[in-house]
Amino acid sequence: MPDLIKIIDWIGEDRTLALGGLLIGALFGLLAQRSQFCLRAAVVEVSRGQLGPKLAIWLLAFSAAIIVTQLLHLGGYFDTVNVRQLSGQGSISGAFIGGALFGIGMILARGCSSRLLVLAANGNLRALLSGLVFAVVAQASIGGILSPAREAVSAWWPIGGGARDLLSMSETGHAGGLLFGLAWLFAALFFALRQRVHAWRWIGSIGVGATVALAWWFTFAMSSRTFDPTPVKSLSFTSPSADVLMLVLSPPGQVLNFDLGMVPGVFIGSFLAALLARELKLEGFQGAYSMPRYILGAIAMGFGGVLAGGCAVGAGVSGAAIFALTAWIALAGMWAGASLTDRLIDREPAIAPNQITGDLP
Repeated sequence: MPDLIKIIDWIGEDRTLALGGLLIGALFGLLAQRSQFCLRAAVVEVSRGQLGPKLAIWLLAFSAAIIVTQLLHLGGYFDTVNVRQLSGQGSISGAFIGGALFGIGMILARGCSSRLLVLAANGNLRALLSGLVFAVVAQASIGGILSPAREAVSAWWPIGGGARDLLSMSETGHAGGLLFGLAWLFAALFFALRQRVHAWRWIGSIGVGATVALAWWFTFAMSSRTFDPTPVKSLSFTSPSADVLMLVLSPPGQVLNFDLGMVPGVFIGSFLAALLARELKLEGFQGAYSMPRYILGAIAMGFGGVLAGGCAVGAGVSGAAIFALTAWIALAGMWAGASLTDRLIDREPAIAPNQITGDLP
């Protein structure tokens, strides 16, 4: 790809990675804001027996990520051989327990980590504070005071890299992965048509999934054109949020990378989308109970996201798109933890479908 090589020669490898992350992140932020993509909202609908538009939106993004990623692999534009979620050491116990904690946290904070970033860019101060707490706890879980607890839980049931590839284990190959994604796409289309989902949400949710695949392609392309080792990765918000926090707190001069461009890009994209739609609005906490709930939720997500190896996007969509076993286990844990928490804390005897939103109330 000569154009990419020209950009690398012009601005350098690290800036090219950061620029790609910025642009892909901005596209994700814009599309996520317009579509109201949110795992928490989808789980709440299912938990309350209402298979509605939020589930359709999440399934459209989920299936699109799988389909486009598998098409890229089949076309020779992407390869998972050096992807951490498949080649590195993982943990079954960490994936499920971490996923469950993340699911609990996103119900308490009323949004997953990516949704908090999108809403913070729209002026939601609750989401902004929760996102900051999430980043601090994530950093403490990676290499700080919480890291021994994370390592202990992960050690209960470790799993080697070769045993994490579901497509290889099932012997279905990437064609089988593509068919699996198409099946979920048909289910998503059924729900979307039945719920009369607005065209912008159709486009936005499918675009969200496509940006996940785009990130896989971009980092893979960069890994084969850079002198220094470049991790092949996609969109995620746990470790990247911690990295951005440390960048802000550290002296200038740190080396840029994909994640350090992606997180600000999501914020910018969501801000521009809300600005153009005239949806910017400052919102704060309401009531004495509200703030502790959001903070506790952010803490659970920060620790759970690192333990699980990814957030609702990093494991639940990016990792699922390459059929990493631990990502699917983490996603199952998120659904289980979020459903149980919603039933115990938020569910009321009767609630109208239009009351279930992906926004923070």
